[in-house]
This record gives sequence, C-alpha cells and structure tokens, in this order.
Amino acid sequence: MSAAAADWLPSASVTASGRPVLSAGEVERNLLPLVDLEPEENPRLAPLRGCLLALTSHRLIFLHEPSRSARGLPLATVVHAYPPHRRHNHNPLRSLFSSSSSSSSQHHRIRLQISMPPARSEVVAIVVTCKADVDVFFGRLLEAIRARAWEMTPAAAPASGAPVAEGAAPAEDIAIRMPVVGVSGILRMEQESWESAGQNLQDAFQDLNALMSKAKEMMQLAEKMRLKLLTNSSAESNSNDEEMGSKQDMQDLLLSVGIVSPVTKETAGALYHQQLSLQLADFVRIPLEKAGGMMALVDVYCLFNRARGTELISPEDLLQACSLWEKVDVPVMLRKFDSGVKVIQTKTHSDEEVFARISSLAQKPDALQKGISPSDAAFTLGIAPALAKEHLLNAENKGLLCRDVSPDGFRFFVNLFNEIDAQSIYTQKTHGLYHAWISVAMASQ
Repeated sequence: MSAAAADWLPSASVTASGRPVLSAGEVERNLLPLVDLEPEENPRLAPLRGCLLALTSHRLIFLHEPSRSARGLPLATVVHAYPPHRRHNHNPLRSLFSSSSSSSSQHHRIRLQISMPPARSEVVAIVVTCKADVDVFFGRLLEAIRARAWEMTPAAAPASGAPVAEGAAPAEDIAIRMPVVGVSGILRMEQESWESAGQNLQDAFQDLNALMSKAKEMMQLAEKMRLKLLTNSSAESNSNDEEMGSKQDMQDLLLSVGIVSPVTKETAGALYHQQLSLQLADFVRIPLEKAGGMMALVDVYCLFNRARGTELISPEDLLQACSLWEKVDVPVMLRKFDSGVKVIQTKTHSDEEVFARISSLAQKPDALQKGISPSDAAFTLGIAPALAKEHLLNAENKGLLCRDVSPDGFRFFVNLFNEIDAQSIYTQKTHGLYHAWISVAMASQ
C-alpha cells in the first residue's frame, strides 16, 4: 500500500531522485530498507506496507519508493517507544482475529505510543521485514527522542566559565599565595601548572563547541535561504535580469556551503551506496545546468566531497554510486567516451546540438584556414578543454571533422571530403562549403 493511503500521517516531500526532503536543521540518523507500519488497536488507520524508513532528528519518514510518496511521523508525537520484540500469539482467539498476518509475527516489532489530535492516544508498530540491526536503530530512535532537536533554539553560551557576580572580587585576588618552599612547594607548583593547562584546554574545547554550533546554525540558515530563493525565483518570473542575476549568485554562494545531512555508512548501513547515488543525483543537478549538461567525473568528485565537508567519500564509492543510476529513475547518467574519459551528464543532453555548434565554429573563415583546437571549442561550448577534445573526437568519428596532429597539438578542420564529387573530382564548385574554403585559401595568398 502506498504512502498516500495513510492519510492519518502528515505527508513528506520527496526529491526528484526519491530521497526525502529534510527541513532546516533536520539530520538523518539511520535507515531501514524495508518496514511496515501497522496500527495495533485502531483498525480504521490504514497500514503502510513495504516502505523505506528514514529516522531523522525530527521525524520517522516512511518512503514508498515505487510510488515516490512519503509520510512522516513527527518524533514530537511519540509518547513512549517500546523495545523491539517478536510477537508470539499464545491466545488462539487473538491470533484468529488479529489484523496482522502470521508471517509478520516472525519479524521484529517496535511499538510506539503516539498522541494524535484532538486528544487521543494510538499504538502503532514498526514491523522490520528485512535483515537489519534493529537494536542499533532503536537506540538511535531513543537518542533522537531524548535530544528533542525540533525544540532546540540557538543559545549563546559564555565562552568560559560562569559569570562573576557584580561587585565580587576575582578568585585570584582572594586566594592566598603560599611561598614555594621545598618539595611540597615544587609539587604545588606542578599541580597549579596542570590545573592551569586543564582550564585552558577546557576553555579551548568550549570555544570549539561554540564554533561548531555556530557553523551548524550557519549551514542550516544557508539551506533555508537557498530553498526560499528557489521558491521565490519560480514564483516571480517577471523580475529584471539584474535581480535574477543577484539571486543566482546568492544561490551559488549558499550552495557552496555544503550538504547539511550527507549520507554516511553509519546512518545508511546496507543502503549506503543506493542512498549515496540518490543524494549525488540531487546534488549534481545545479552544477550540470551551469556546466552545459556535462561534467567530468573528477570535477564532480571534488565538488561533492567539498560539499560533504568532513564526510569524504572514496573514488570507488563515487563510481559505484554512479553505476547504480541505471537501475533507478534519475535525470542524470554516467557516460564513458571511447578514450576512457568518464563524465556525468543529464539525460536531456544532446550530442547533436553539440555537433551543430562545433560545425558552425569549424566553418568560420579563421577555422577554415587554421582549424580549431580543443581550447577554441571549450571557449565556444563553455566546458573544460578535456571534454571539448572528447566532443571533437566524437565529431571526427561522425565524419564531421578531420584531425591534424602536429607538434603544436591537435587541430580539427571541417571535413571537405563530403563536398567532393568522385565523378568530377577536378571540377571547381561555385557554391557550398568547398567553395568557401577555396575562397579563404585564395584570399590568404
């Protein structure tokens, strides 16, 4: 049953790749690949079947992947969470009239007592129908409930120690300093040195925690502002070019802050590469639009790791995540050129449009005489020279260009062999591309 059927739960937004959209300050804690959500006492509540369960700092998100729909259970409504157990139906009458199937009794169940409007309490059960470490999930669920991150407000804590009362004398002035005499004096000096070092270390860690707290708040603020800008840009299409340009610059700046909740092996477990591929597909959408629909895999690796901050991934993880795009419905794909260069491109990217622009560049008077280099094509296409060279080689394979290799490097010329008539090879044409090339060659002499 899809998540849309459980209308007693609030709906949750989903990205284009099928990952849940997190609110400001919300962070993923754990994932379970396959679960059911069953009401234990109220048969009027529709159950959820075959969902991916994402535990965040704010919600339990039940994602039904086939229908790309999701429902969220706020952790603020959870009154009590019972440890996981397997149901044993010792009462035959209860097992006969129970709404759950006999197979579900063999799975781990996490019972939750939740409060629902207007003022009633319900008991639901998360049935884990996959092989997973349920105890670890339950432990992180309890941590998230106790942390109550949805209630947290930024508080400016003092950098060091407690404030001194007004009019009170500093402790250093009140303390009586004993003279340093003998072994006891040396030991006292050593103890004071250790205490001073410990206090300095404690102050440093307090400053570091304050810095980390502020950095997290800034990332949350940046993500909130970026989403607001995206919403405003789609709603206000009549803005002038200067205003739209400033909004785009602000979006790019906020995008460089980073991913608020990167997928990690600790939170995703066995679903690490699958969820990483979906998050990567969401991430590369904007950089691909700016790069003309195609980027080198090494460039994406650098951008993605920069956005993930300290949660870096290996090249093998990135390649495996990209290879999973063939099995899911995402708007991007991994492509390998004949030379072995791997790129990420949008599925709407058209090589024919690129070939048309290259052909137009190669037919200009300077290009007819001197040819074009990968740098020339890169400037025209707005892409990196390495990718421009791959496009030029592809155009050569299509018969649009001819290649000249010299000590100065690669030069590509428009293919004039298509213009030559084998029956009248020496006949000079007065029109067409061949005639344009003859005119440029004569003018250069």
